[in-house]
Parts: sequence; structure tokens; C-alpha cells
Amino acid sequence: MKYSANSVWENSDEYDIAIVGAGHAGCEAALACARLGFRTLLFTISVDSIALMPCNPNIGGSSKGHLVREIDALGGEMGKVIDQTFIQSKMLNQSKGPAVHSLRAQADKANYTRTMRKVLENQENLEIRQMEVTDILTENSKITGVKTYSGTVYPCRAVVLCTGTYLKARCIYGDISSNTGPNGLQAANHLTDSLKALGIKMYRFKTGTPARIDKRSIDFDKMEEQKGDKVVVPFSFTTNPEDVQIDQVSCWLTYTNPKTHEIIKNNLDRSPLYSGKIEGTGPRYCPSIEDKVVKFSDKDRHQVFIEPEGLDTNEMYVGGMSSSLPEDVQYAMYRSVPGLEHAKIVRNAYAIEYDCIDARQLKSTLEFKNIEGLFSGGQFNGSSGYEEAAAQGLIAGINAARKLQGKEGIIIDRSQGYIGVLIDDLVTKESHEPYRMMTSRAEYRLLLRQDNADLRLTKLGHEIGLIDDARYKRLLEKEKLIADEIEREEHTNVGTAKEVQDLLERYHSTPLTSGISLGDLIRRPELSYDALAPIDKERKELPADVAEQVNINIKYEGYIKRQERQVEQFKKLEKKMIPESIDYNEIQSLRIEAKQKLSQIRPASIGQASRISGVSPADISVLLVYLESRR
Repeated sequence: MKYSANSVWENSDEYDIAIVGAGHAGCEAALACARLGFRTLLFTISVDSIALMPCNPNIGGSSKGHLVREIDALGGEMGKVIDQTFIQSKMLNQSKGPAVHSLRAQADKANYTRTMRKVLENQENLEIRQMEVTDILTENSKITGVKTYSGTVYPCRAVVLCTGTYLKARCIYGDISSNTGPNGLQAANHLTDSLKALGIKMYRFKTGTPARIDKRSIDFDKMEEQKGDKVVVPFSFTTNPEDVQIDQVSCWLTYTNPKTHEIIKNNLDRSPLYSGKIEGTGPRYCPSIEDKVVKFSDKDRHQVFIEPEGLDTNEMYVGGMSSSLPEDVQYAMYRSVPGLEHAKIVRNAYAIEYDCIDARQLKSTLEFKNIEGLFSGGQFNGSSGYEEAAAQGLIAGINAARKLQGKEGIIIDRSQGYIGVLIDDLVTKESHEPYRMMTSRAEYRLLLRQDNADLRLTKLGHEIGLIDDARYKRLLEKEKLIADEIEREEHTNVGTAKEVQDLLERYHSTPLTSGISLGDLIRRPELSYDALAPIDKERKELPADVAEQVNINIKYEGYIKRQERQVEQFKKLEKKMIPESIDYNEIQSLRIEAKQKLSQIRPASIGQASRISGVSPADISVLLVYLESRR
């Protein structure tokens, strides 16, 4: 058949699911769909940008480490890849309670990308295509395929959008503006118009990144060395802990000073952030150095972390000094920082604007409410961060596959995981800036610890089909070991023998006047499961992760039970479902604002309705009465 120059032709290969974008969200979505047996096509602007880390060279961090472990517990890939490619690892917040402990690992960025790409390229049912998707094709509000810039149509039954920061992206510093994606890569300039034609509401958001400095131009003697943990904890529950005990590189800490701040203040008129050249809204919790200096004018210094980008490069990331100031100002402000007096910039700092969506257009499954078979994940949903992106990509991919399986979508609620908190916040609450996950957003964070992510979610991963039987069996064995040991500790008594009293004295703990259970001793703040080993004669050798769970569950038993009671009340409201067909305008006692918000978001349950901004407790009471009368 002969085609004219303007022909649109249909690819003869058949695919079930198309993933648009191969960042951290797209990788997890594509792997989930392919592993669940669906022929999956992953589109990317450039195969060299698969799993790219265009900003900070790390995975994890406060609350984000929780997300990575939950991704792993469900059968995702991020935790496995960072375990293979990290160059430094730390468990953050160890001086605080276990609810806020979070893993954070410095990545070898190039190696991370290579390793994830290798996984994708060798995954059965998955193909990669370097091509820009320009149109989402539908018929009767149902996905039929995608069209690319070359004019090729790829029929499919579901699409997952994971476009990250590439849609109509624009990189800016000073007077320099280029219509490119991160790291100078090609932007995706055509898909936005197709999405708007489908009735999808778009936002314009902004994020940014600091300069990269040549390591050879840094004076580390003027900085504080930051070393990794002596004993590294892996992200993935499948990684052998012995395999991650490696020689680690150091990071470095320095600070801005009044001179730095004066340089910035004197050049604010040249900052596109303040001159109006940047239109997008930036992240509140990861501000540029200009924002920090203006909004926290009472502070005379801010932390600056110097972090290596990899083992085979001299590029160092200047964490904490993201900026969009002109190049000459960047040089001046960086060189005012101790240790950076002779800094040579490899890559300028810049801000990046991009198109994303109002995520309230999505169901909790991350499927668009008005377009059947179209799912969305990652920064395109108005979030920030690699970990938030990967979590959403995994859930969107799982639910795209389940849609084709004819099964109900998976919804992780706020009491089950940080992933549930993240997605519920995105699809329920109006967001005027990139959303960042934080431990403070999780109401039940004592239950949602990073250490028990496998115990919370691996059964669900097995039910979905991403966790194999062998791993599921190991989980059940771990659960039994924990339960049996807790039972033994609670029913093993010790008396006032000299060795017991000596141990208590060593830990400055109150001496015993009568017998007491080991469990009660563990509950003392100064004692722990490990500390009692010398007086616990019947103790068997247990894996470290099992011992950790025994200690936490006994020590925090009262707090855990209190949160479990709170979860019971939460679930009662989550189980009160709201019919999709409900007309809120018919409910006369609802306030106008509540009618508008409820009609727009169309919550699935009373619980979700109660979390919508602008819907009051009184509105919820009215809604409950109305639903009861209908029933």
C-alpha cells in the first residue's frame, strides 16, 4: 500500500497498555502491567532518559523512604535498583521514634538509570519506543489508542500518563529561557492540546534544581564530613543485608552566610521568580535559595549539602541552593559559601515550568473519572519527587492491568500506607503547588512505619500478582516468628537475681522488688529487646528484622492499640459508600460551597467527602442523613 506524505498509519502490532513517559512513574507502571501479563508499550522522549534523576542524586528521605519500602512490598522495582546502585546510605531521624525513621540513599545516578533500563529491556511483555506521543485517542469517552509525532497510531485498551516535567517544559535562569525538558532534553510540546481537547483541566507548576560543581574546585577542609551508616539497611525486603555493606562515599555540609544573602537580595530584580518571567507555582517545601532568603529573613545561614552524583564523575550536587538567578549571580553566591570560594560550575542551576493536571479529576484508582481506561501517575498529577512518582506509577499500572482483567481497582487507604495518604490527598484536596509527601500528613504514622511495610502490604502484592509464592511464604514465616516471640516475652518472668539487678543498674533502670515479665521490662524507655538478651536464657537466634518488630510492638503496644482504635472509626466512614449517581444539588440542607465541591470531586465514600476542603462536619451530617433516608 502506498502512503502519501501526510498519511496516518496504524501499527500492525497489538498492545494492551501504553505507558507515556519513562521516568520513575513510567518505569513502575510499565513493569507492573507487563508482569501482570499484558503486552505493554513504553514511550519515552529518549531511551537515554529512562529513570533519569534530573535533580537530587538520592532515593528516600523523610517519609519518602516509607514510600520506597511500600513500593517494594507491593512488588515494585525502585528499592531493588537503589540497593544495587547506592554509594551512601543513612537511616534518618534515629534519635526519634520508629514512626519517623526513614531510609535515604545517595545514588550513582548514571548507574541507577542503566540498571533500571536493563530491567525494563529484559522484562517479558514489555517493549520500549523512543517517540513523542501527541494524541490520546478515545471513542465514546473510552481509550482506543495513542498517536505519535510521526503520525503512527498504536491501538490499545488502556493508557497510563507519566509525563513528569516534560509537557511544554521551559527551563529558565536569569534572562535565559529554553523550551526544553530537564537537563536540556527535548520537551513534549504537543500532548497538552490533546488532553485539553478531552476536557482535562491543566495547571502550570514549577520546580528547580541547583548547580553542579566540579569536585576538583571544592575545598572540603572547610566543610563538615557526613558519613553513611556503619550498618546499612537495604530498601528492598528481598535484598540480602550482607550485600549492601559496602565502602561508602562521604557527603559534606556547609552553610550560606550574610554575604550570600546580600548577593541574592541585591539581585532579586534579576530573578525570573520575582520578575514575573516564571508563571508556574513552585514547591513550598523545597524552595529556591531566593525564596529561603526572602521568606526566612531572620535566619543568617541555611544548610548546603555537597553530594556526589556518582562514582565515575566529578559533578557534585549543591543541595539546598536551587536557583533561577543569572549565571554571574550564581557564581557570586556559590563562591560566597565556605569551601566553594573557587567553585567551577559544570551545569547552571535552573527552574523548570511544566504542564500537569488537577488530580481531583482522578478516581482513587488514578483513572480519569470521565475517560475510561486513561490512568495517570507521577509529577503529572501535581506531585513532586521521584518516590511519590514511582508510588503513583505503580498503582496506576496495577489498576490499568486490573481494568483489563475485569477486576476492581486497588485502593490503598490512609490507614494502610503512605501511598494511600499520597493518592487520597492528591485526588481529594485542591493543590496549588507541587505536593510533597511528609510524615506529618499521615494520621496513623505509628502503624505506617518503614520497618513494617512488608507486613502491611506484601499480602496485597501477592493478591495482585506481583509477589511470588516463595516471597509470600517467607512473609508468613516472619509473621509467625514475630507473634511467637512476643507471646514468649510477655509470659517469661524474671526475678530479683543479681544478674538481673546488675543489668538494670547498667541501664540506670529501677531495681526489681518482685518478679516481672520480659515484656514489661522492654516497655521501660531505657531498655529494649536486645538489651535484655543476657538475662533471657530461652531466647533463640532471630533475624534482625524480626527482633526489631518484637521490640517495637511490645514497647509501643499502648500507642499502637490506640491508633488501631482510631483506624476502626476511620474505616467505618470509609465503608459508607456514596452512589456515583447522587445529585448533590437535590440535598437542600447542604451549603452551596459543599454542593459545588462534592459535585466536582464526587467522593467515593463519606470518609473521602469529610477530607474535602470546603465540606464541613455539618455538611457530612446532612449527607449521612440523606443517604440513610435513601437507603
